[in-house]
Amino acid sequence: MGVFGNALTCGALILFLSACVPGTAGPGPGGAGEASGVVGEEALGIRVSGVRCTAAGHMIDFRYRVVDPARSRPLLDRSLKPRLIDEATGATFTVPNPPKVGPLRQTTLAPEEGRIYFILFANPGRYLKPGSRVAIALGEHRLEHLVVE
Repeated sequence: MGVFGNALTCGALILFLSACVPGTAGPGPGGAGEASGVVGEEALGIRVSGVRCTAAGHMIDFRYRVVDPARSRPLLDRSLKPRLIDEATGATFTVPNPPKVGPLRQTTLAPEEGRIYFILFANPGRYLKPGSRVAIALGEHRLEHLVVE
């Protein structure tokens, strides 16, 4: 990869890291509905903080707070391959896996209660827009009716 490719990789990494500042992922107005958070808490021990467009609309940022570390452990498992599904069309989006950075999501063997974690999904062609309804499939669990902010 040439100098231009390295500059793009570094620029994308800086953009990604700047979006991950702790404490900035609180729920906003018109964000994920209360029903979505309740489903997450019951099934996975999490509370959805938000589903937002990021990186100029080329990625979807899913943030969640761990409320039960034992139940949230499968969500943070590296072997689990989460998928984002557009509820209107059924289109599926995956987590990018750049060779130098690895999958754009957090994983751990010991989730911390109260900590906010993220998963970034590719949004090629800016397919999903704010207001789109999506579901997130996590192994046998599924969080539905989340609204992209």
